Amino acid sequence: MHATAPKPAAILLDALGTLVALEPPAPRLRAELSQRFGLEVSEEQAAAAIAAEIAYYRAHLDEGRDESGLQALRRRCADVLRQALSAAELELNPLVETLLASLRFTTFADVRPALVAARSRGQRLVVVSNWDVSLHGVLRALELEPLLDGILTSAEAGARKPAPAIFEQALALAGAGPEETVHVGDSLDDDVAGARNVGIEPVLIRRQSGPVVREVRTISSLAELAGVALPVGPKLI
Repeated sequence: MHATAPKPAAILLDALGTLVALEPPAPRLRAELSQRFGLEVSEEQAAAAIAAEIAYYRAHLDEGRDESGLQALRRRCADVLRQALSAAELELNPLVETLLASLRFTTFADVRPALVAARSRGQRLVVVSNWDVSLHGVLRALELEPLLDGILTSAEAGARKPAPAIFEQALALAGAGPEETVHVGDSLDDDVAGARNVGIEPVLIRRQSGPVVREVRTISSLAELAGVALPVGPKLI
């Protein structure tokens, strides 16, 4: 008889691109600027401004480790947006609200059924993401938080994926060892390499077609997690 590979006791999950998607923010930004300030900008201007803001946010997101840090980060991001729009006349606090209204997250259709199914199998679920502390609120608003055993952001962990420290903290939240855990994410550098750094089996999710990545288990939907099992024998690293 062939040995059956055990199911993972815990599943770590990336957030953006794995559980949630960001709706295109530039069209929403244009509409919000027009409605709130009477400021009309082109599609190109809105896209360039939001790209500048996102680039700044990604470089500084770990500064949003608590509520005060998050509010300060949001003001700086809004100032970057204001500069990119060449709109020095816009007041900063209303512009923060405009920016936040332009950022709308949605849940992929396969997420909720997959999380419910995993919980029914007794698997523990922890989100581990390069994000500020507001991720808790995002997942709460999308009604995903009750399906999770933990949420860990890089801002809270003091380390970003692919650093081992954030995965080690996520394992502690899950109450599981690396040998009984898989990590699902959409980034080769952050998710696949990061998981392997601590001995966790990575699972790459490709929601759109892309080149085949050898020696990395790949799924196109979280529905496929039901068939994910831990490898028997040595792993290919």
